[in-house]
Amino acid sequence: MLDGLLAEARSRWGLDPAGGLAVIPAERLVGIPLEPTQPTLIVPLAAFRAGMPARPPSPLPGRHGPGGDDPLAVIRRLYPAEHPVGRFGEPGGTTVGELTPADLAGPLYLAPVAPETAFASPWGMPWISARLRAPDGCPWDREQTHESLRNHLLEEAYEVYDALADGATPALAGELGDLWLQVVLHAQLAAEEGIFDLADVQAALASKIVRRHPHVFGDAEARTATDVNRQWERIKQAERAAEASASEGATGDSPARPKSALHGISRSMPALAASQEMQERAAHLGYDWPSVDGVLAKVDEELAELAGASSPAERAEEVGDLLMVLVNLARHHGVDAEAALRGANGKFRLRFGIVERLAAARGVALRDLSFAELDVLWDQAKAELAASAAAADHAAGDAAANEAGPASTGGEGPP
Repeated sequence: MLDGLLAEARSRWGLDPAGGLAVIPAERLVGIPLEPTQPTLIVPLAAFRAGMPARPPSPLPGRHGPGGDDPLAVIRRLYPAEHPVGRFGEPGGTTVGELTPADLAGPLYLAPVAPETAFASPWGMPWISARLRAPDGCPWDREQTHESLRNHLLEEAYEVYDALADGATPALAGELGDLWLQVVLHAQLAAEEGIFDLADVQAALASKIVRRHPHVFGDAEARTATDVNRQWERIKQAERAAEASASEGATGDSPARPKSALHGISRSMPALAASQEMQERAAHLGYDWPSVDGVLAKVDEELAELAGASSPAERAEEVGDLLMVLVNLARHHGVDAEAALRGANGKFRLRFGIVERLAAARGVALRDLSFAELDVLWDQAKAELAASAAAADHAAGDAAANEAGPASTGGEGPP
């Protein structure tokens, strides 16, 4: 059967199998990688082996989101709606947008799409990036370097961080895509220099993750998240020692000192986030207060030292020490210090905006108000926000009750 399908595809649609061809059972389509830039035959499972059981496959990870268990939905996510679909043994074809479940009962031919329209392909964006960097590509892209893109990477990372506050949304998908573009661009630049490409990036990441999860991919045991974190740090420590040993062997120099457990924490990270990461790594290696009581006592100690500081330099140092202990306190309470401060900043921004509005309504400038008058406005702003929050909670409760219906309140409902 397959020989006949290949012959028909050659004569009708110009298929050249020498350029690559995917042959996928329709019943297994959701669990098999499908690359739209390659010609594809979708055929019933019986064409491979008569009587083969059609066990429902698990959707392919990474493609197991909306519609991931529906073959038609998968095809429509990977191909443009107007892309032609050939029906074997029939003179007329159809399009991806017009496919029906009945079409999958017979063999189909999907011609390859142009790389620049393979939007959902994992290799679509790398192709687009290389095209933009080509001699006849985009002047802006051709001028970029690793150095010029650094700030773009930070900007996109912060936009992802902000979008995460709303959970899984279409906006988050877009922001993750912008961040992924930075990875693709840096891999493209490195590939042009012959140093590494995107395949190396993916291989380095996947091999590291597998190596550091022996409780999943090996024989080790880790029953809690704490066990996993401690194991992770032990593995990283062994990797650093092995790297130092390899460096010594390659250069013939004296033994290299293994990298610190704090190695790799970027100096460009926000200070609170970097402090929390350093203290978490140290804690995973056993360097930690046995309870939060010790941290609270340390806060009092640092406050006293700040009060006793006698010079600007001493005060700056003591403020730094106090901030670091407060980060440790946040860590002991399971609080992300960076996110907590961002939340406090957002709350201050809202309250201060209300204070400005209230002052403007009175026809006065903030600088002309006394501290006591400003404090009154600040309390009004807090009360206004509290009232708004209470109204929102009340409205949400009413909506939930209406959706649940009369039974949710124990009533009999209208007569």
